[in-house]
Amino acid sequence: MGMARAGSRERGLVLPVTGVAIFVLAAALVVAPAITVAGVMVAVLVGAVVVRPQIAAYLLLATTPLIVGMDRGLVLPLLRPNEALGLVLAAVLICRGLIRLTSGERLRVRFTKIDGSILLIAVSSSLFPLLWMMVRRRPITQDDLLYALTLWKFYGIYLIVKTSIRTEEQVRRCLWLSMGSAGVVAAIAILQSLQLFNVPSLLSTYYAPFGKETALGISRGTSTLASSIATGDLMAFNLGIAMAWLLRGGSRRSVLVAAIGLFAVGGLASGQFSGVIAVIVVVASVGLLTGRLTRTALAMLPVALMGGLVMQPVIERRLSGFQSGRGLPNSWLDRLENLRTYFWPELFSNFNFVLGVRPTARVPAPEVWRQYVWIESGHTWLLWNGGIPLLAAFFVFLWISLRTTAHVSRASDDAVGVAATAAFAALVAVGVLMTLDPHLTLRGAADHLFALLALTTALGEKFAARTRVAAGRTELSRHEWGLAPASPDDPQLVGALDAHGGDHGDGPFPAARRSSRRNPPGAPLD
Repeated sequence: MGMARAGSRERGLVLPVTGVAIFVLAAALVVAPAITVAGVMVAVLVGAVVVRPQIAAYLLLATTPLIVGMDRGLVLPLLRPNEALGLVLAAVLICRGLIRLTSGERLRVRFTKIDGSILLIAVSSSLFPLLWMMVRRRPITQDDLLYALTLWKFYGIYLIVKTSIRTEEQVRRCLWLSMGSAGVVAAIAILQSLQLFNVPSLLSTYYAPFGKETALGISRGTSTLASSIATGDLMAFNLGIAMAWLLRGGSRRSVLVAAIGLFAVGGLASGQFSGVIAVIVVVASVGLLTGRLTRTALAMLPVALMGGLVMQPVIERRLSGFQSGRGLPNSWLDRLENLRTYFWPELFSNFNFVLGVRPTARVPAPEVWRQYVWIESGHTWLLWNGGIPLLAAFFVFLWISLRTTAHVSRASDDAVGVAATAAFAALVAVGVLMTLDPHLTLRGAADHLFALLALTTALGEKFAARTRVAAGRTELSRHEWGLAPASPDDPQLVGALDAHGGDHGDGPFPAARRSSRRNPPGAPLD
């Protein structure tokens, strides 16, 4: 009876408490509606991520391309909206992990070679340069601190995706969300570059590059990234996802074909030569890695012709830059002049290139019509920021990441293999394009690159098994071709291949024969 009375009293309290909560919420909406709505949204977000941590990765991949172009202070003080979202998601995941630890649960977070290489470039671009500035007694500005945090931010994105994704089905959803968001960016870039439907004016409120509305009407698709260069990279990276999925026999083939066309045209809509180069490099990289380069190149010819017809006004305007009579577009000549005038003299004096000048990648401009001059060369940026240590760290990161993604791509036929193939192609594109701009840190595009790397390594022990299997197949194939002394009867190699569904005769460039049915969608792989 006592328990019944207690239960009736608790039920009797529900209505009054609910009424008070509704009253408080209504009053808050009247007094501060914007803050209240934001608070409710954050509370819902926190609850959703606590219950389903994979939502953190979904949100980052779906929203970052659509909000990353908003300037600092425009919506939130000091931060871009995507940075604020990343901080909230990271805080929730950290708190969730601490709660699980205190409850006695064991957390499984693998530290891979890719983690180490990203940490190496993050430290080389932040801690070392700042310490060097302190030794030389040079003042450290707010810009220096913000630029020093850039690669740490991307490592944070990598960790959020890596720690919140646990199944192949979740990787699959992430890839579809990525292509869906990039499709919106592509459509806006195409309409903007063709000056249709007043899109440049609609973008001017929140997405004007560096606050300059005039930059929206020069036939370059900056879209919601507020950067035409980053838009070109994002299109190429997502083109790699769609191509890899199509070549691996993915479902919804008509959707993937349409996505390939959209991303290819979106790359042209960026109005950047680097965007076209990125598309070509990604197509070639995916074709080489999958062993279907000729077929891929031939299939892309109609797409290129269609894109050329649609984007003819943009192409003509960009090619008009060659009319300077000096063999290069005017924009390339301007960036070369900026390097020679504002950066190279200081960089190559007093051996500053050995340990770098400072993290800030820009200097005040002497002209009235522009505020800053930015470093428009990726390798110059590496030397300016962290000197030879950062330059070496970048190539270490590139080498380790390329080897890892190639191994996983060859060892997996599922969505993880697609992510690895796209990540490999994106890394090759970044390696090539660093000659022109700091493509490693372009907002929106860099976020996507590090997210793809995270999707490649997210499945914990299964990721390690896949790399061992791919390495085993490669070793056996090298033996068959007389290139390695290892015996194909080596129990370690044969055991690894048998344990994970591999066969023993794939030739010099092995591709996995394992069906994705061995790991049905949604099944944990770690």
